[in-house]
Amino acid sequence: MLELEPAIWAATLAVAFLAGLVKGAVGFAMPLIMVSGMTIVLEPMLAVAGIILPIVVSNALQTFRTGVGPALEAVRAYWRYVVTVCLAIAVFAQLVPHIEPSAFYLALGVPVVALSLVQLLGIEFHVPERHRASTEWAAGTISGILGGLAGTWGPTTVLYLLATDTPKQRQIVVQGVIYGLGSVTLLLAHIRSGVLNAGTAPFSAAMLVPALLGLWIGFKVQDRLDQVLFRRITLIVLTVAGLNLIRRGIM
Repeated sequence: MLELEPAIWAATLAVAFLAGLVKGAVGFAMPLIMVSGMTIVLEPMLAVAGIILPIVVSNALQTFRTGVGPALEAVRAYWRYVVTVCLAIAVFAQLVPHIEPSAFYLALGVPVVALSLVQLLGIEFHVPERHRASTEWAAGTISGILGGLAGTWGPTTVLYLLATDTPKQRQIVVQGVIYGLGSVTLLLAHIRSGVLNAGTAPFSAAMLVPALLGLWIGFKVQDRLDQVLFRRITLIVLTVAGLNLIRRGIM
């Protein structure tokens, strides 16, 4: 960490701040922004390690921002999704040091961009109540696999919550719960995989300050957004994030 040049430090701190700002405003996209931005100037494994502590802490703050009660209610309501995400992350994170993730970036980026653009054009997707249990198992598994391999399970989670017409405030809490428990799983999994170690943990800790500052400002922005504008901004962020995933997959 001490060998990083000042310009690289400045770039990574700026990326962490931007990631916190966006997450505070729409509830997700911190891993996407941090990993994609940091891998421009850092080795991929250091970038993955760098996101771990900021996402754990920021997700905890997001989860309990409205209190313990809403968080517990979200766990009860979405327990299938939470369980499958955590299990899949724990299993597939062990493969990160041994595989090339480009194919998974493409596999995630293409459908995210397509589904987001379609909804921005006015075509909305809805999951009927009678199909929500089975859809949660499937969506949670897909999200967990992508989370374990690519470090991000936000886009598929957000698309599922939009498809189930989850209100803004509940969506933020549910995202916090799912990302929070998933990020703790990712933390433990990458301690085991060796990605987070004595050499990379200090760098991850250094990213906390700019990320949390951005998060605090983002929370102020989120409080001013109505449901329709929140949904539109969320879809725009998803589109940009998906395009970046495609870029990473191709490059």
